Amino acid sequence: MDDVITVAGATGYLGRHVVAELSERGYRVRAIVRSRARAQQPGAFGAPALADHVAEWLEGDVTDPDVVRGACRGARRVVSALGVTRQKASPWDVDYQANLRLLEDAERESVGSFLYVNVMHAAEGRSLTMRSKAAFAEALTRSPLAHQVINPSGYFSDITGMLQMARTGFVLLPPNPAVRVAPIHGADLARFCVEHVGDASGSWDVGGPDVLTYREIARAAAAAWGRRCVTVRVPLGAVRAAVWVAGRFGERPANLARFFAEGLAHDAIGERYGERHLDAYFRGLAHAR
Repeated sequence: MDDVITVAGATGYLGRHVVAELSERGYRVRAIVRSRARAQQPGAFGAPALADHVAEWLEGDVTDPDVVRGACRGARRVVSALGVTRQKASPWDVDYQANLRLLEDAERESVGSFLYVNVMHAAEGRSLTMRSKAAFAEALTRSPLAHQVINPSGYFSDITGMLQMARTGFVLLPPNPAVRVAPIHGADLARFCVEHVGDASGSWDVGGPDVLTYREIARAAAAAWGRRCVTVRVPLGAVRAAVWVAGRFGERPANLARFFAEGLAHDAIGERYGERHLDAYFRGLAHAR
C-alpha cells in the first residue's frame, strides 16, 4: 500500500501499537518522534519497538513549530495519539497547541482525514489535561477535514498500579469503588483506531471487553498474585486534600492529581471491543516478575 500516514505521539504506549497496526496492514508510516533511538527500543507495558514498522522518521520536539511544519506533506491521513500524562511538558502546549499546529499543517497539505485519540468525559473535566484535550477535539470537529475522535475508557497500562499495590497485600480504592470502567489493551485500541481511519467523520466512545468496578479490579489484581488483599476506600475528602497538597508543589503536580482524580469519578465504558482481558493481562505481568 502506498498510502502514507503521519503518526504523532508514536512513542507513547498507544502510539507504538498504532504504528505497528498500521505497518502490519501495509501502510507507510511517517512517525513523529522525539528520539529515533528510543523509538526503536521496546516501550513500557509491552508496547512494541518501532524499528521494523516505520518507513519515514521525523525527529524533533512536537512543541517546536518547525518540526511540525511539513509533517503532513504527501501524507494521505494523520493519526494523533499525542498527549501528556506524566511528562514534564504542559498539556496545553502538547495536547492542544501541538495538535492544533499538526491539524493546520494537515489542512494546508489537504490530507484526507485526521484521527485523534482523546479521552472519555474530556469535555466535563476541569484539569488542564482534560481542558486541553477537549479544546483540541472541538477544534478538530470544526475542521473541513474528515475527522475521527476516539474516546477510550482507559488503558490497561493505567490500571497496572493496582496490580503493584496488590503485590503488597494492600490496595487503595477510589471514593466510589462501584464506579464501572472498561479498560482496553493498547493493541486492541490501536486496531479500533485503524479500523476507523477513513473519510467518515464521527466520534466514538470505546472500552475493552470487560466492564468492572474498581473493587472487582482489585480482586483481579490480588488473584494474579494468588493472594488475598486488604482494600481501603479513600474518602472523597482525602482525594481533594491530596489534590490541594499537589498544588502546593506546582501546577504540573496539581494538574496530574486532578486528572487522575477526575478519571476515578465517573463510569467509563463505551462500546465493547477487543479480545484481551484484564485478568489475563494481570496474570501475565505477575508471572513475569
